[in-house]
Parts: sequence; C-alpha cells; structure tokens
Amino acid sequence: MRYSTHVKSISYVKANAAEVLDRLKEDREPLLITQNGEARAVLQDVKSYEDTQQTLALLKLLALGQQDIAAGRTRPVADVVNRLRARHGLNKAAAGQ
Repeated sequence: MRYSTHVKSISYVKANAAEVLDRLKEDREPLLITQNGEARAVLQDVKSYEDTQQTLALLKLLALGQQDIAAGRTRPVADVVNRLRARHGLNKAAAGQ
C-alpha cells in the first residue's frame, strides 16, 4: 500500500468526518493525517486496529518463547505432560478413555 495516496489534512478530516469514517470502514486502509503540511497521525478502522493488536501480541509471545529457548528455559513436552497428569490425578490409561 502506498500511504501517499491516503493522505488528508486535518481540516479535510474535520469537514468530512462521516465520509472519512465510512471510507475507512469500507477500504480498511489507514489514512495519514497532516497538519501544516506535516504528517501528524494515522487513522484506521477499528477492525484493522484490533487485528494489528492481536498480531503484535502473538509476535510478542513468539519473541518471549525465543528468549526462553535461547536462555535454556525449556523442558521436553513429555515431561510437562507427565507433570500435568500427575498434578491432576490422571494416569496414561485414564487419559486415553
């Protein structure tokens, strides 16, 4: 996407707020807002914002996992499963039922 095609001044946004919001919802493309010729803010629809936040949260979890691996803070999955089964009073036979 080229941001240069989605640029509006703050005065335009003020004068055409309803139209701007409708376009954001329809196009799902962010809008760069300028003030005195300088980029000042980016406006986007709620769904796109939520999607971005969810993606960032997942990326953060991946980064934390990579840090754990690099620091040696890992355990074999079989050990974890056995520990959870023991904690909850399950054995292998009961878990398969």
